[in-house]
Amino acid sequence: MNKPDKPSVRELDARSLRGLAHPLRMRLLDSLRFNGPATASQLAEKLGESSGATSYHLRQLAAHGFVEDDPERGKGRERWWKAVHRGLAVDNALLQDEDPEVRGAADFYLHEVAMSQMRNLSTWLGNRGAWPAEWTQVADLSSDTLRLTPELAQELSDRMWALIGEYRDLDAVRDDPRAETVRVHTHTFPLHTD
Repeated sequence: MNKPDKPSVRELDARSLRGLAHPLRMRLLDSLRFNGPATASQLAEKLGESSGATSYHLRQLAAHGFVEDDPERGKGRERWWKAVHRGLAVDNALLQDEDPEVRGAADFYLHEVAMSQMRNLSTWLGNRGAWPAEWTQVADLSSDTLRLTPELAQELSDRMWALIGEYRDLDAVRDDPRAETVRVHTHTFPLHTD
């Protein structure tokens, strides 16, 4: 059986990064990427924003190629939006760009990603009692500290993401009613211990 085409991971450049580096735009894009297509009004209600603000920022995201109309949904004037890409990647070179606005946008983007991941985790911790035991027993909140070279740290990240990729679209869980959307966060960074 052929798997449906999945949108790619988009490599952010200076222009697209400037178009994305806004807290509401990042939240809108995350909602569309993780929860599927929605209207500006639905997103406004979900995110506690006005529909005027969500409409404006969705149009900005569309202008930069992050979202597009979902032609399979909507009736009449109702406009549905969907994410264009499965994921985003930022080139670390943008953090050393000669333009301070680009460096600032890259830094802002990375901090917003970290905050979004912490909100995901905090939401899970606050709601875990509502989940069945089979899910609370398999949830993992752990860490480890290793001593690695930059090359080994890159190898570790690459191997973790390769493993995660193997689980992305398993046909075995497509129709399993017990399957849920699972968020996986990875963080690999150096740490001074003195």
